[in-house]
Amino acid sequence: MLNQHTLNQLKALKLDGMAIALSEQFALRATDDLSFEERFGMLVDRECSHRDNRRIARLLKQARLKVSSACLEDIDYRTGRGLERRQIASFASCDWIRRAQSILLTGPTGVGKTWLACALGQQACRCGFSVLYVRIPRLFEELRIAHGDGSFTRKLQAIAKTDLLILDDWGLHPLNQDQRADLLEIIDDRVSSRSTLITSQLPIEHWHEYLNDPTLADAILDRIVHQSHKLKLKGESLRKQEVRSEYAAPSQRSDLQPSL
Repeated sequence: MLNQHTLNQLKALKLDGMAIALSEQFALRATDDLSFEERFGMLVDRECSHRDNRRIARLLKQARLKVSSACLEDIDYRTGRGLERRQIASFASCDWIRRAQSILLTGPTGVGKTWLACALGQQACRCGFSVLYVRIPRLFEELRIAHGDGSFTRKLQAIAKTDLLILDDWGLHPLNQDQRADLLEIIDDRVSSRSTLITSQLPIEHWHEYLNDPTLADAILDRIVHQSHKLKLKGESLRKQEVRSEYAAPSQRSDLQPSL
């Protein structure tokens, strides 16, 4: 009865990890020979781990990553994608986010830009940073609605507070004047304070032409390009490899299985 009362009090205090660990100690009895300090230390360690896991789960949910299973540990560096192990390891530390730097990720369709962006986003969540993934077309649709219902300022403020903003599919569709102006507002809020990761099929040297407004293009790109890491993926489309893998003989499928 006393044990259950203690567990209930821990849960009431929202010390769920500690309550779980204490229940295990009661059930397994494997810690009976440990000192009070050792057993209490194990409870505190479990509570810290439990809170970290909950925080990461919350950040991942808020991030809305398109490929939620993508993680840097799954990168295959043998596939000739233009990825360097040392560079990815430096990104994994998330120091680039702490320094409010950005990443410009380019390459042809299907080479894994979105996957890698989501893997970097997941790593950022694991390091405790807030992340938001959004495709450029959907972002502008959400902003259009926000202009209409009066929530535009709140929307911009929420985006500005996000540690890492992932903008996927930059350059797929032309932008109108309102969209270019909104984009400048978003980028300007993040200069020297927050990180942005942009994926695009367009080479960076074509971005000025894509924005189709010399004045706004200068303002936007000046805020994006100069404080960014550039990463260009190359190789054959992974989607084509997947199709070939489906029709390959069983003995060949392991060789054709796509990986980043």
